[in-house]
Amino acid sequence: MNVHEKDRTILRELAARVAEIAALPVQEEKRRLWRKLNGLQPERPMVTIDQVRWDEMNIDNKLTLRCADKECRDYERTLRRILLQWEYFPVDMVVEPFIKVYKAVHNTAFGMTVEEHTLATFESNEVMSHKFENQFETIDDVMTKIKMPVVTHDTAETKRRMEFASSIFDGIMPLREEGYDPYISIWDPIAQWMSVEGALYGLIDKPEMMHALAKRIADGYMIMLDQLEEQGVLCHSQALIHCTGAFTDDLPAPGFNPQKPRLKDIWMFGLAQMFVTISPAMFEEYEINYMIPIFKRFGLVYYGCCDPLDGKMNEVRKIPNLRKISMSAWAKKERGAEEIGKKYVFSNKPNPAFIAVTPFDTDHVRKDLAETREICRRYGCPLEFIFKDISTVLSQPMRLKQWADIAMEVAAK
Repeated sequence: MNVHEKDRTILRELAARVAEIAALPVQEEKRRLWRKLNGLQPERPMVTIDQVRWDEMNIDNKLTLRCADKECRDYERTLRRILLQWEYFPVDMVVEPFIKVYKAVHNTAFGMTVEEHTLATFESNEVMSHKFENQFETIDDVMTKIKMPVVTHDTAETKRRMEFASSIFDGIMPLREEGYDPYISIWDPIAQWMSVEGALYGLIDKPEMMHALAKRIADGYMIMLDQLEEQGVLCHSQALIHCTGAFTDDLPAPGFNPQKPRLKDIWMFGLAQMFVTISPAMFEEYEINYMIPIFKRFGLVYYGCCDPLDGKMNEVRKIPNLRKISMSAWAKKERGAEEIGKKYVFSNKPNPAFIAVTPFDTDHVRKDLAETREICRRYGCPLEFIFKDISTVLSQPMRLKQWADIAMEVAAK
């Protein structure tokens, strides 16, 4: 048996196990519950876990890759993670009954490279410290360094990928060509091109340059979105949007064609995490005003990440098509819930540090989740718990299972 045949056997066995899980009635029940939450008529809080430290989660070598071919290993990695998560911390994940084969879409983005220095605590750690160099001093730098994105689709490569996947999974699981899921943030890339400090000082010292920079990037995103839509390479029927369940009865929009999805058929998310310390007025000036034309083009919007938005809700509410709002571990829950009310989903981000301390205090985890639930209940907020940004579980993977079990207990009450 050659290497490819061995790889094929491994992948077919893994896919068969995933297919059995995907066929369970609970999958459709979870989709139904997500649709209820995203329709602002929840039956209970929903729970997801994402951005896991997978290198610390290799329980009984269940994540150890055994395929030799790189492309096979990519499929194997995905399948093994699905199986391990389903076994130990599934919460409200939905296991889909198909294999995603990503279209060969190339995006030149803005033509920038990141100049940085990194530091990791140990070699296999994907979570690193970054020191970014500031590459912008003048408006001329902005206009010459930042290029407009060019999107191309290599149809021959997409066909090859589909044929390769078919040769492995045929008869086990159906395939789905997966389109391009856009990532749009003005200030996350700026943080890498200027450093957070450089960007924040720039807002004060060089406002004209910073406005030129924000506009240049926003214009580039609009050009990128035009190309994605025109070429028919957008994703559709998203299961996740920025770590949270995306199943909804409100999408796609009328007239949807799966061969050529439109922006109004899908979710988009936005964030400006570095703006934690700036005023609401500056937040609107430098973020909201530039993102509104972009968000108008999408069907639904999820906004926020680690940034506490409870004090900027007047500005956040100006976002068109807004459905979910992040309430991070640093937000004031009471104020956030009062501002959100029944109009949006309160997307709570419990503090991932809770599972990175010794001893692991499960009572503290339960108390924090229950407090959030009671606050949201008082204000009628549709609620979800999104556990993410997990930098470490101190190489004790069962901590994540314990958190998951507690979260589901609280959600069921």
